[in-house]
Amino acid sequence: MLVANKNDSTTQTVDPSLTQREKIPTLVYAQAREASLAVAKEIAHLMRQRAAEGKKCVLGLATGSTPVGVYDQLVRMHQEEGLSFKNVVTFNLDEYFPMRPDELQSYRRFMREHLFDRVDIDPEAIHLPDGTLAVEQVVEHCRWYEQQIQKAGGIDLQILGIGRTGHIGFNEPGSGRGSRTRLITLDRVTRLDAASDFFGEENVPRRAITLGVGTILDARRVVLIAFGEHKAPVIAQAVEGEVTASVAASFLQAHPNAQVILDMASATELTRRKSPWLLGHVDWDTRLIRKAVIWLARKLDKPILKLTDEDYNESGLQDLLADHGPAYDINIVVFRSLQDTITGWPGGKPAKALRPGDRRRTGDEIFPKRAMIFSPHPDDDVISMGGTLQRLVDQGHEVHVAYQTSGNIAVFDDDAIRFADFAAEFNQAFGFDSDRSAQLDKHIEEFLKNKQPGQVDSDEVQKIKSLIRRGEARSAARYCGLKPQNVHFLDMPFYETGRVRKKPLSEADIQIIVELLEKTQPHQIYAAGDLSDPHGTHRTCLAAILQALVRLKSQPWMSQCEVWLYRGAWQEWEPENIEMAVPLSPQELLRKRNAIFKHESQKDKALFPGLDTREFWQRAEDRNRATAKLYDRLGLAEYEAIEGFVSWDGKVD
Repeated sequence: MLVANKNDSTTQTVDPSLTQREKIPTLVYAQAREASLAVAKEIAHLMRQRAAEGKKCVLGLATGSTPVGVYDQLVRMHQEEGLSFKNVVTFNLDEYFPMRPDELQSYRRFMREHLFDRVDIDPEAIHLPDGTLAVEQVVEHCRWYEQQIQKAGGIDLQILGIGRTGHIGFNEPGSGRGSRTRLITLDRVTRLDAASDFFGEENVPRRAITLGVGTILDARRVVLIAFGEHKAPVIAQAVEGEVTASVAASFLQAHPNAQVILDMASATELTRRKSPWLLGHVDWDTRLIRKAVIWLARKLDKPILKLTDEDYNESGLQDLLADHGPAYDINIVVFRSLQDTITGWPGGKPAKALRPGDRRRTGDEIFPKRAMIFSPHPDDDVISMGGTLQRLVDQGHEVHVAYQTSGNIAVFDDDAIRFADFAAEFNQAFGFDSDRSAQLDKHIEEFLKNKQPGQVDSDEVQKIKSLIRRGEARSAARYCGLKPQNVHFLDMPFYETGRVRKKPLSEADIQIIVELLEKTQPHQIYAAGDLSDPHGTHRTCLAAILQALVRLKSQPWMSQCEVWLYRGAWQEWEPENIEMAVPLSPQELLRKRNAIFKHESQKDKALFPGLDTREFWQRAEDRNRATAKLYDRLGLAEYEAIEGFVSWDGKVD
């Protein structure tokens, strides 16, 4: 996983002054994997301790993408270290209602696949809310569930995730401190977040059975885990805000033994990371100075070069001013560092294009370059860095694009039927095997007509949806000027489940990346660092690339290879992190839009848009323009739009 701030590392001891606003003890790890391992080790220690005492270990468990890493580590400990679950009793937090246990979205099925079927736990010791009951039976079932927890002696350790509404379990805004296990109506934000799992918001159940806040707080130990930038705002509210029923997680502030476990991304809105200088003494390195000055300029809405000594003093930056002032000296250093990020030559400037006063970047002596752009889905390349891609091509570089996944689950069923109809009529018109084509057309139409919400597509339907996205990607690449032989479709195996929930990253996935890089030996690599992707595909694709790069680091060509991380589909880099800013003219921004439009199956309305109702081209343009406006407000040159990039720091998850 990317750690964008290169001086950050795993944090287990922090200056107490920097956590003074945190009302729940909080640990921040550099990587999600490290955080998951730490939680798994605590659970394993408790299990072994209880076993040595001849007692049961009662665990409260959560579902969703966040705890999967914990469960994977527990399974590994079971397989490699002999960790036994024979003394474990489990109670899950929640379940959709109604929900059959064998459905793809069932939390019972989730727990079987990720934990229960992979360890030696007694099936009789497993407890989950029952989503199959008649509604009139639910109240009694909830009462029974509470009784079972008490009968087991109470929950020793409760694992929690957190939703963007601040819910723990499914305790939505308005849930009271003393609430107990019950049937609850889901908030629209929660249903939108779950829409991808159900192939559309309209298929998400409107209700769920959940442990209450009071039931959760009765646990002797509570550990809340959160990963990713999209969780950062609600984490800040829960940890530093007031206790309120509007954010159920804030009730953990009153728990005597609660802890929050985060990765760097989910901690970005905590004061210790957002503006630590407001809390006490900090060590002023180059990165932190740049962050503080940009923060001050944005806070006062002033260009950097107009900030004064008084501005620093009155905004809590007295130490910075005392150590590195006067203000003008600080301002000019930060201004120049931002100015140096701007380049119209992302692949480097050839000697013949240099003008008097131009400075050459490292690697500029290689021209033209081979550039490899990795795109998690078949449209992330043009959405996130379409302007830079086209500029690389225009400037004469050998540009390759590798589409890491097929993206087939993001195609509407109607599009599959339309293309199957076209294929059947095409074959008939040109005298090809029309019988086989007609049979396939009939199968697709019949399958999709009878398809149940959330049902996995047949192999044939998945294939035609993959072909739709391939055709669109080729069209966009052709529009951008790429050579056909430089367009690569990797179809990484982890993705090909037909479901939103994917398989774990495997050796086969990583080897595909290794072989492509060995074949092309690029001078530049561009990869998606947009870890807020709610479905996790970007995160997994990035992990595969970075692991491949670590394996290849001894190769001679790697010594001349730059690795740049882009964003844009889900959010943008903060200005203090941007290390290369590629400005776009109005014409280049229009060309970028046209390239995105080639992805017609994603146009007008994407199947999995997330909470942002804008189309992807609108999100990209708005973010690119916002970055340009921010540079302008900070006192730099005014551009129509800017695409920002961060260099890889060599760390992997």
